[in-house]
This record gives sequence, structure tokens and C-alpha cells, in this order.
Amino acid sequence: MTTMLPGTSERSLVLVSGRAHLELAQDVAQELGIELLPTSAYDFANGEIYVRFGESVRGADVFVLQSHTSPINQWIMEQLLMVDAAKRASAKTVTVVQPFYGYGRQDKKHRGREPISARLMSDLFTTAGADRLMSVDLHAAQTQGFFDGPVDHLWAMPILTDYVRTRVDTNNVTVVSPDAGRIRVAEQWAARLGGGPLAFVHKTRDVTRPNQSVANRVVGDVEGRDCVLVDDLIDTGGTISEAVKVCKAAGANSVIVAATHGVLSDPAAQRLSECGASEVVITDTLPIAPEKRFSQLTVLSIAPLIARAIREVFDDGSVTSLFDGNS
Repeated sequence: MTTMLPGTSERSLVLVSGRAHLELAQDVAQELGIELLPTSAYDFANGEIYVRFGESVRGADVFVLQSHTSPINQWIMEQLLMVDAAKRASAKTVTVVQPFYGYGRQDKKHRGREPISARLMSDLFTTAGADRLMSVDLHAAQTQGFFDGPVDHLWAMPILTDYVRTRVDTNNVTVVSPDAGRIRVAEQWAARLGGGPLAFVHKTRDVTRPNQSVANRVVGDVEGRDCVLVDDLIDTGGTISEAVKVCKAAGANSVIVAATHGVLSDPAAQRLSECGASEVVITDTLPIAPEKRFSQLTVLSIAPLIARAIREVFDDGSVTSLFDGNS
């Protein structure tokens, strides 16, 4: 395999990766049939980061892949430096590939004197020289409007629903949203799983206390049903674990948890393994350390989706076509 994927009119595609989730980047490169561009990256004693590409990227369409995982600020900074390096090395275009969009949950002001961090993230990548952003299942779709350029919002639902469909009786499924705000997503899930009923968990949250909410009750009929509890991400696992318990207490036959991003900050693994879910299904948009894995956890590969989207962008094709007109 080569480091560049030839295209039409002598164009070439180059994939580079930061250090946050090298395994995913290698999987994407394999799907594309190329090698990752050789890159040097290391930390100075004071924490500053150095990056340098080992081969020329002049005139190439460069895709810079980095998962915004912990320590998230370090990996965001590394990706910004890689974008700047590509631009200064005369890349034709630079596309930021961030499977998980760091700071994406801070997409609006809940109280006075707060930042809109998701907007700042887009501004930082614009300043660094990014021409395009690509991400999977943004926490808020409006984040697409923060970047002054094309944004490819990839959709992991087909991957998740195809798998979950093999794990449940589609004639006895209720799709459950962890809160009222994600009912629209639950509706899309239900349509893909055969059009069963919906339910949602009524919860309360104190905006002054991060990663804490209270699941009060489930609204909808889950008694005797196989429930699929869906969300975009799982961080500390508190909300989703309590939602599983509420569904079980309401008479659910079983509960499968499905989410795109497994942030899995401590003590998520313990909570999820003990909450009563029969299975927790996520994708590998973020690396899952061995100590965060547990017997009920299933991790699906997101690499084929990202590779297909990169290929469509490079070929001036349609990313939307990957999702049957839904994006």
C-alpha cells in the first residue's frame, strides 16, 4: 500500500493521524487501501507538542484524523498543530476528521457568563487552516453552523441498528430515549427496528453540577418489552445506568443500551456492568482502554463509515448518499 491514494487530475489523498487513537486511524487507512503518512509527534518536558510530517503533502488533499479523548485538551492541541503543519506545507485542502467532537456538549449558554465552547472549537480549527470538518453524531446538530465551511455530519445509527436488530425480537421492541429532548432520535431508531412504540425517561438535572441527573420515571409502556435505550454518548454512565434501572423497575423484559461515543469516564464501566443492561453497544469513535471493558460491552467499528465518507469527499461525491438521504 502507498501513503497517497491517487485520484483524478493528479490529485492525491493523504491520511495523517494524531496519537490519540492510532488503531482507528490504521483501520481507516486499511479501508482506503493506503498507509498513514509517517509522522513524528512527541511532547517536550513542559508539555508542549511537536509534530512533523515525514513526507511531502504539497498539493494533496490532507485528512487529519484525531479522536478527542482524554486527555482531551492535549489531543485537540495536537490536531490543531497538525492542521497548521499541513497548511504551511502547501496542502491543497485540509479536512479535520474528529470522530468525537470535543466540547460539543457546550453548544449554548445555559447561564450568564458561560462560553459557547463548541463554537470556539470551530473557530480554532478555522484559524489553524482547516477547510472542512468531519464528525460522527454531533451532540447538537446546530454545531454544524459554527464552522464557516463544509461540515460532514456522519451518522452511526445504521451501524448500531443493524447490529441491535440481530439481538432483539423486533416484534417486541420499545425504543427508549434517556430524556424528552432526544425523542426525535428515538423515533428514527424505532423506524429502523420495525416501527415499535416509544418511551422516554423523565429526568431532572442541576446545571450547576456536571455529569449528574436524576431519572424519575419512564413515560410509555415498557412492561414485558425488550427495550433499546439510545443516546449519542455515555460519559460517567450515571444517566444511562439510572435509566436502565427505571426501565427494569417498570417491568421491562430486557434493556440493551446503544450509543455512538463511549467516553466512559470513571466510574462508567462499573455502573454499566452493574445496572442490569443485558448489553451495552458502542462504536470505537473513542479508544476503549482494557480497564474500561466489561463482559456486557460490545464495540463496533466506525472505520468503514469514516473511510467511505473520506472517499466521497475526495471524489467530490455525496456524503449524504451514505445515509439514504438522512444526515
